[in-house]
Amino acid sequence: MISLCTDVGHLSLNKQGEKICGDHIEVVGQGESATTVVLADGLGSGVKAGILSTLTSKILSTLLANDMTIEDCVRTIASTLPVCKVRGFAYSTFTILRISEDLQAEIIQYDNPQVILLRDGKNHDYPTQSEKIDGKIIYKSRISLREDDTFVLMSDGAIHAGIGSALNFGWQREDIIHFLETVYNREFTAKTLSTMLVNECSTLYGGAPGDDTSICTVKIRRRQPLNLMIGPPANPVDVEKMMSLFFSKQGRHIVCGGTTSSLAAEHLGKPLDVSLPLYVDPEIPPTARLEGVDLVTEGVLTITRVLEYAKNYLTDNDSYTDWSYKKDGASLIARMLFEEATDINFFVGRAINPAHQNPNLPIGFSIKMHLIEELSDCLRTMGKRIKVSYF
Repeated sequence: MISLCTDVGHLSLNKQGEKICGDHIEVVGQGESATTVVLADGLGSGVKAGILSTLTSKILSTLLANDMTIEDCVRTIASTLPVCKVRGFAYSTFTILRISEDLQAEIIQYDNPQVILLRDGKNHDYPTQSEKIDGKIIYKSRISLREDDTFVLMSDGAIHAGIGSALNFGWQREDIIHFLETVYNREFTAKTLSTMLVNECSTLYGGAPGDDTSICTVKIRRRQPLNLMIGPPANPVDVEKMMSLFFSKQGRHIVCGGTTSSLAAEHLGKPLDVSLPLYVDPEIPPTARLEGVDLVTEGVLTITRVLEYAKNYLTDNDSYTDWSYKKDGASLIARMLFEEATDINFFVGRAINPAHQNPNLPIGFSIKMHLIEELSDCLRTMGKRIKVSYF
């Protein structure tokens, strides 16, 4: 397994009064660690801009993923985009970042703010070359990557933030670099950095963005495996098999559910410590302690909250202020899954919990399976590698 991978996180603000964002970000993964990211900014705002940027990003990401040259890509875009009847031309700026399997980065930029590269938390100036393709000036760069290198792609809504209100001339690239260097923390995920930067843009706009604003952060990080087990197996004979496989995996280990944690304690030959539970959130059952396990929590109710956090993480991420610091079981799992882990193995037992058959409880027969399936889908969308094993 390649030891480094890409962490991609993005967030957008719609121009005030618009229901559709005129920017679009497309992420295409290839193989173990190769990734192509395209951020496109359509002419104007609203539906037309959204169509232009969506077409641009999808066409470019698809063509580049199939190894077409940038010259052919630009010509294809020029001949494909619909032409605006009012302005007489089709227009969408774009930024492309390609990370190859051998961890080389290629940046291709057309009329968007220049990509920022943070290396060791500080701005790193990288070489660029210009090339004229079908009348368009394209800037190209190649960079050898290091662990924790962080790229920040943006639409021009970011550098326009605050014009005429908080700032006379907008938030210049140098100001954005200063902000990023100030808030940078090696532990922050790509999505967290994008969220912080977008929130700052929103503040400068006074909560009323004058332009569509998109930020996409791409971070090079080391792979971190994590294993989560929930529920005992349907056949009691398979308990030892499930436990042995779970504890043989590298990485951190989370055990969810009362019966499951008791079986894990029996397998490890260690006492399950449920003394002095701390109810840091009255809606989330308390955690327990078990030597050899990183985190022991309740099952369905805790994972339900984690799923809520995951869905929010993929949208505006405003729940981050809750789960990023709290110490209840759901918040701890969220931090481990969203921020720490890159490769996640789920071990799901199919045994029926008699408590879940109580008609007075809002828990259906297959709720556990649905929760894990939905959570797995969310984590895949975050760019995690997921494997689910049923017992």
